[in-house]
Amino acid sequence: MTGAVEARLAALGLSLPAPLVLPSANRTSAVFVPPMLDVSGHGTALPEDAGVVRRGRIGSEVSEAEGYATARALALKMPATVKRHAGDLDRLEKLVMLTGFIHAEPDFERHNQVLDGASDLFFAVLGPAAGQHARCSRGVAGLVARQPVEIEATFLVGAAA
Repeated sequence: MTGAVEARLAALGLSLPAPLVLPSANRTSAVFVPPMLDVSGHGTALPEDAGVVRRGRIGSEVSEAEGYATARALALKMPATVKRHAGDLDRLEKLVMLTGFIHAEPDFERHNQVLDGASDLFFAVLGPAAGQHARCSRGVAGLVARQPVEIEATFLVGAAA
């Protein structure tokens, strides 16, 4: 049986990809200390979407629109990771904090517009009450494998039904 969050994904023409599973035993894709779930950084090596730009600096090699689409694809990957750790996406009560790391040219000033790709997806999928969140967009000089975007988040998770 599909829950409300997965039904909203389907209504948007989206489906959950595979969750993030990290290759090393010294870290995990999320840590659940009820009621909070901290989700590790999701970067551009992860999405199955072939259209995602995987390498480059926003403002020179990657356009703002491509950065937005990349942040959106990363946001779609994150609920799969949340489901792996929390069990049921309908337990998500709130996206508390979203942080985006934007690998951009030093004079690029629209990091927030790039991160809107993730914010807009979460707002649509979780709805206004649970999807509205605090956030921080940070311009950085570099990311692992020259990724243009990486996101991390904290969710409030309710009790299992």
